[in-house]
Amino acid sequence: MIKLIACDMDGTLLNEKGELGRDFFEVFKKIDDLDIKFAVASGRQYHMLFQNFEHIADNLIYIAENGTMVKYKDKEMFSSVIKEEYVEEIIKESREVKDINLILCGKNCAYIDNDDNKILEEAKKYYHHLEIVDDFSKVTDDIIKIAVMDFNGAQKNSYVFFNTKWRDRLQIKVSGEIWVDIFNKDANKGKAMRMIQKKFNIGKKETMVFGDYFNDLEMFEEAYYSYAMENAPEEVKKHARFLAGKNSDNGVIEIIKEKILSKNLSEGN
Repeated sequence: MIKLIACDMDGTLLNEKGELGRDFFEVFKKIDDLDIKFAVASGRQYHMLFQNFEHIADNLIYIAENGTMVKYKDKEMFSSVIKEEYVEEIIKESREVKDINLILCGKNCAYIDNDDNKILEEAKKYYHHLEIVDDFSKVTDDIIKIAVMDFNGAQKNSYVFFNTKWRDRLQIKVSGEIWVDIFNKDANKGKAMRMIQKKFNIGKKETMVFGDYFNDLEMFEEAYYSYAMENAPEEVKKHARFLAGKNSDNGVIEIIKEKILSKNLSEGN
């Protein structure tokens, strides 16, 4: 029996317009009545995630900023703060890469040093608490993740640059077509899943997860029922045991209806 469902947001639970799929709140009510825990696991900011879920927000578990912060009932279960000297060095090095923008993701707020409308419009899709600063050195918040916005293509551009320099000290993850996330090696969605499973005494065969990108791979490892979305890159699909429909076709909700709410869930299906 499934006791925990964890789901990525962009490209997974959200449709192509960035909206929750049809029937989500109705389906959530049914799985909540079955005492199934639901975790949202995203590169998004905690404050943004909380806002997405309206009246049920207090009932969810939040794996935010790619696992660098985990919260439940508005209490911090885990956070992973990047060393100040690392943050300073990355800020300095980022000036070597053309046309990228950094967002320093703190526990309390996200910070950006660019007020260009196009840049801010993209950033505000993922960061509800966002402050424009004229100098990153003035930020005093604990930084748990550095997000790199790269309109030249994250995987072939900024990922190569930062991974070459930092892979021995930090994790460098491509989290979207124009996004690279940089954070500590002791944090990822998979570790967050293990913490949640331990807290609630839930096993891998009682866990179902959904994801669509490379920052979801560790999460796939913590569930027998690991689903990659049909719209995921082929390399990502190889790491999941099962396949869900496209996010634009409400793929997550359809699997939950079929495999849990219809009580047809069995190994191998």
